Amino acid sequence: MENLANLLLLLVILLNFFILGSSRLGACIQTAALQGAMLACVPLLMHPISGHTLFLAGSALALKGVVMPWLLFRAIRQVRIRREIDPMIGYVPTLILGTVATAGAFIFSDHLPLVAAHRGSLVIPCGLATLGAGFLMMITRRKALTQALGYLIFENGIFIFGLLLTEAMPLMVEAGVLLDLLVAVFVMGIVVNQINREFSSLNVENLSLLRE
Repeated sequence: MENLANLLLLLVILLNFFILGSSRLGACIQTAALQGAMLACVPLLMHPISGHTLFLAGSALALKGVVMPWLLFRAIRQVRIRREIDPMIGYVPTLILGTVATAGAFIFSDHLPLVAAHRGSLVIPCGLATLGAGFLMMITRRKALTQALGYLIFENGIFIFGLLLTEAMPLMVEAGVLLDLLVAVFVMGIVVNQINREFSSLNVENLSLLRE
C-alpha cells in the first residue's frame, strides 16, 4: 500500500510540471482535478480504513476533484478565456524554477529528522514540491483565474502535509481546511467577476488602476 501511495504522490509531482508548463486553462483545470482525485486516494493507502479516513478521502474527492474544477470551468466559460497569453515569467523559466523547487524539496526532506515510519515516504517532498508549484502559479501568472488555480494547487500541498497528521488531527480541523478552500475559491470567483466587469480583462495588474 505504501508503494502505491508513493506512486500516486510521484504522479502528483509530474502533474505539477504539466500545470506549470501549460497555457491552456481547461487542460490545467482538468489536471488539477485529476491531481485532487489522486490525493483523495492517498489517505486510504497510508492509513487503516475508518470513518475518519473515508470522510477525508470523500470530501477531498468531492471538493478537489469535482466542485472546484466545476467552478473554475464555469468561470472560464463566463469570461471566455482559454489561455494564459502573457505570463509575468515565461513557461520555460517557470518549469526550470519548478524543477529547482522540486529538487530542493527532496534535498531538504532528506535532512529532516523523520520518524522511521515516514523515512521511505514521498509525503514531505511531494508536499513541499506542490506548495512550490502552487506558489509559482500565483506569482508568475497575470490572470486571476490562473492565480485561483495556483491557490488550489498550493492547498493540495497543505493537504499532503495533513496526511501525516490524519490520525492525530481532529476531524473538524480537517473539514475546516477543506471549507477554507471552498470559501477562498468563491471569494476569488467574485474578484474575477468584478475585474472582468470593470475592465473587460482578467489581468490583475488592472487593480492598480483602482482609486478610492
